[in-house]
Amino acid sequence: MSLWVDKYRPKSLDQLNYHGTITQNLKALSKSGDFPHLLIYGPSGAGKKTRIYATLNEIFGTSVEKLKIDVKTFVTSSNRKLEFNVLSSPYHLEITPSDMGNNDRVVIQDLLKDVASTEQVDFTASTKQVKHRFKIVVINEAESLSRDAQAALRRTMEKYSSNIRLILVCNSISNIIPPIKSRTLLVRIPSPTVGEINGVLMNIVTKEGLKFTNNSEEQIVTFLNKVAESSNRNLRRALLAFETIAMQTDVINNANNSQQLSVITLDWEAIIKNIAQTIRTSRTVATLAKIRVTFYELLSHCIPARVILKTLLFNLIAGYNSTITSQLVNVGATFDERLSLGQKSIFHLEGFVAKAMVVLENNQ
Repeated sequence: MSLWVDKYRPKSLDQLNYHGTITQNLKALSKSGDFPHLLIYGPSGAGKKTRIYATLNEIFGTSVEKLKIDVKTFVTSSNRKLEFNVLSSPYHLEITPSDMGNNDRVVIQDLLKDVASTEQVDFTASTKQVKHRFKIVVINEAESLSRDAQAALRRTMEKYSSNIRLILVCNSISNIIPPIKSRTLLVRIPSPTVGEINGVLMNIVTKEGLKFTNNSEEQIVTFLNKVAESSNRNLRRALLAFETIAMQTDVINNANNSQQLSVITLDWEAIIKNIAQTIRTSRTVATLAKIRVTFYELLSHCIPARVILKTLLFNLIAGYNSTITSQLVNVGATFDERLSLGQKSIFHLEGFVAKAMVVLENNQ
């Protein structure tokens, strides 16, 4: 039994029901015969990977769904062996070089060079119509690549462009070097609107046969809009939250009124909201020590440090005037950069809290 987010994931471009203009452009590119390097960016949960795999399906067919995981071994200049997981099909590879930290350049140089130096030949038609085909490499979290890795990536794009096509995926292009931007076609995938998420959820309600007892259609739409808004227009999160509501309780099938339908609140978000409230009311060394323990707990539960920082900042600036808000945002930007450069996330998170306390104390 699969989650709804996977069960109802569109497999082809024709099945996508929002951002129609982007879908048509990707379909035209896949049929053009001259597929370019792509840089696809947008917020989390907007459907970037779904559109990528739907485009691969358009180019190569259903064979791209036959995935396997290979473990590649790389050797650094200091003779240190690194193991790296590669998700692949006969026609594409999917990698996340940033998982290797500062050794991401080794992965880019060795793996892409190995793939790009091998020509792909298509025998599907006949021996008289054998044609040269490229292999696609999907690179996740491209904005987290080091400068050396991006420089190596640029050289690979120039030298082996006839054998491979790169699809870079990221949330923001601010950390992508200009030479890579100039060699790729930029495609922005914006977050779906509340109405579009509502449409996806209503489609699942129909397919799953869910019934909202004693609730009018207007109340159902209102509730689905509430789910979409609480997910910050993140479609993946909206689907997971909606499935949790449907599976954990009998609210949907046995609700007497719409007031019983409540939206799921994530524990880690509630914890960060409490941290922000604590910083507002108690700015002491003892408070800082308690917050450090909470940060350790969040990090140990695999909540990314940058997500913690961003969520804490947004909760912290709520209710303050523009002067304090701008100062807190500047502090947040400083420590966000330090998170990308440093090694110990806890130091920079704690540093942000300490500096935020100073800012609030000085503006009392």
